Amino acid sequence: MHRVLDRQRGNQISAGLSALAIMTKAPRAGVVKTRLQPPLTPEEAADLNICFLRDIADAISRATCSGGLRPPEQNTIARGVGVFTPEGSEKEYTDILPVDFDLIPQHGDGFGERLTNAVDDLLHVGFESCCLINSDSPTATVDAFREAVRKLQGADDRIVVGPSDDGGYYLIGMRKLHRRLFEEIDWSTERVFAQTVERASEIGLEVHVLPSCFDVDDRAALQRLCDELLGENLPAAPATKKFLSDTIAREGRERIWPVVAAVMPTAESTEKALGTSASTRK
Repeated sequence: MHRVLDRQRGNQISAGLSALAIMTKAPRAGVVKTRLQPPLTPEEAADLNICFLRDIADAISRATCSGGLRPPEQNTIARGVGVFTPEGSEKEYTDILPVDFDLIPQHGDGFGERLTNAVDDLLHVGFESCCLINSDSPTATVDAFREAVRKLQGADDRIVVGPSDDGGYYLIGMRKLHRRLFEEIDWSTERVFAQTVERASEIGLEVHVLPSCFDVDDRAALQRLCDELLGENLPAAPATKKFLSDTIAREGRERIWPVVAAVMPTAESTEKALGTSASTRK
């Protein structure tokens, strides 16, 4: 069983550690990854969500020391945490998250309130800084997580943000709670990252931007994930890659990784790309 942190008990964390904390909903069929149904079944979507969690947690584990491998305790610079919902679902993470991860429950009515409370709770139980990480980006890298922690260590009051290609972010980290960062944000839109940077500017915070990543939360993003993990053989997200490979091996690729037909260029599109037209040739 994982240790469940309780803010009512005060400091429970060794000095100087950063939390690399995954915001996660218990991976139950019909509840998670609903925008991937179809092409996935509810059970497959839940299984894929579990793979995402395992891959992100593995990257966190490898990022929690200066050498990038699971270290002696004295070399640890960060600790993995699952910020979970609903309360009472902690046992569901027993075979998903590494045994050295902690858990802490989410609470709050809206998404912004849950992020605010997660930062508040993690700092209250003793973490020196914290990074909130989404559970939709299985290809987020060890280097990005390590860079986030490093930029927060002993830093002036700054935040780190990892932008997602859809205009959101896959990670936000800070040393102090700044509630304004989560206020008046159009959540689940392409404006989230830009609005967050605007809020930071309003309160005079430096923003360190991490390398971008992408969320896998719809059919197009699933296609891209398959392209990268299977087509390009990207050395990332091994649990996710195995799930996709096994599914395709059983039934072929048409349902979850259909072949995209090449579009042949027309004379008009070729002229446009080359900057030529009938009028310019006269």
